[in-house]
Amino acid sequence: MTPAVKKPYQRWALTGLAAVSLLGSAACAAGPTPSPGAGGDAANAAEPDAGVSGSGDYADGTYSATGSYQTPGGEEEIGVTVTLESGSVSDVQTEPMPSNPTTELYQGKFSSGIAEQIVGTPLSELNVDKVSGSSLTSAGFRNAVEQIMGEASQ
Repeated sequence: MTPAVKKPYQRWALTGLAAVSLLGSAACAAGPTPSPGAGGDAANAAEPDAGVSGSGDYADGTYSATGSYQTPGGEEEIGVTVTLESGSVSDVQTEPMPSNPTTELYQGKFSSGIAEQIVGTPLSELNVDKVSGSSLTSAGFRNAVEQIMGEASQ
């Protein structure tokens, strides 16, 4: 039996599919460059962040804010509610506000993993770069947390 010979258009099609796959992977991996000392994965999500200032003096209570962030598809928003006890996060809830199916997917992933990453962490030390594979949503979360820090400052 003779081996099957691929026709030129079949090779071009396979090459094109491979290129699209690589470009898609690169686009998903692209995101904001973490600041020095900041981790890029969920294991490092609660490290101190030099970009978020605060004395650590925050009033206990529940605070809500809406954070916005940029995606390749445009501006997106996510609602964040944080409960503080002794200056640390005791509970966090997010309200996904997607404008398209891709954002819905990533905000859902982010929302399902954020509590395990930050509950018990002092508000002044929050640094969320990526949660459950979602890195862009983190920017909206950080935006909301900055608003909450301002409101909760004593």
